[in-house]
Amino acid sequence: MQAEWEELARRNWLEDSEDQQPVPPTVSPAEKGYYFNTNNPYRDWPNVFAEAQEKAREGDLNTAVLLLEAAILQDPQDSEAWQLLGMTQADNENEQAAIVSLQRCLELRPNNLPALMALAVSFTNSGMQREAGDVLRRWICHNPRYKHLVQDSRSPSNSSLQDVLLLFQEAALLNLDCVDPDLQTGLGVLFNLSSDFDKAVEAFSAALSVRPQDYLLWNRLGATLANGNRSEEAVEAYTRALELQPGFIRSRYNLGISCINLGAHREAVSNFLTALNQQRRSQRCSQQQMSANIWAALRIAISMMDRPELFQAANMGDLDLLMRAFDMSDV
Repeated sequence: MQAEWEELARRNWLEDSEDQQPVPPTVSPAEKGYYFNTNNPYRDWPNVFAEAQEKAREGDLNTAVLLLEAAILQDPQDSEAWQLLGMTQADNENEQAAIVSLQRCLELRPNNLPALMALAVSFTNSGMQREAGDVLRRWICHNPRYKHLVQDSRSPSNSSLQDVLLLFQEAALLNLDCVDPDLQTGLGVLFNLSSDFDKAVEAFSAALSVRPQDYLLWNRLGATLANGNRSEEAVEAYTRALELQPGFIRSRYNLGISCINLGAHREAVSNFLTALNQQRRSQRCSQQQMSANIWAALRIAISMMDRPELFQAANMGDLDLLMRAFDMSDV
């Protein structure tokens, strides 16, 4: 159980990182293909991309994924659909699918700046530091405002994280009279990668000064605060993210982790059950489509409550029993 907790704590810029570095997966997501849902009921529907955008805004992430997969099956060259699919999978705590989708988007449109930034975040969450740094350098290379910095730089294309950080800091000096929230987001990611969490908090806070309604930024701020052992502040940031986007599974999961760190085990369980129920809510979302990471975190939280009968239910994946045990309605 301790090993399981340590593995969870390394994900999503969570707590207890200390000096441990995540071990990259043995097979890179780049080497894997995207696995589409079989028997997609939206396969031949018209206007599926617009419908997917609406479902994503509503927080119905599972339905949005099915609609986006249908859009791609109808037009495999639709880079915008691949981009939104990647971002939606990341929100839904499915990093593997997010990485593959965003990489496909960038094959079709290499200068897609939002997709590059999203991919850098997904690589960071997956412990793939070198890949994250490479993508952030590409973001600078393709950004019309900053690409001259790379052309003027003598750093090689396979720059170290420190080289990429210097590029972003140099770019920030070009914006002394204003804040570029995208650049600050990149700085926040890079400072997280170098474990300089106070500076990462400053960067994400600067980005939020321009985009206060950006739920992704609030989640990234929360995760950074949690990494810096500031769990109470992290809870406030996650809560703000969920106020802006109640269906944001990743932030709900992160909030549960911070609750564990604060000793609020029942609140943690409540958040994990809410996240799992949100994933299940779509009638076509099977048990296998629910996040294994959330189930693992739920087992840890329940184990800390000394409720062996409920721990067994969590091991069995009995969500209905757990919802009843914690007086949570299936809404």
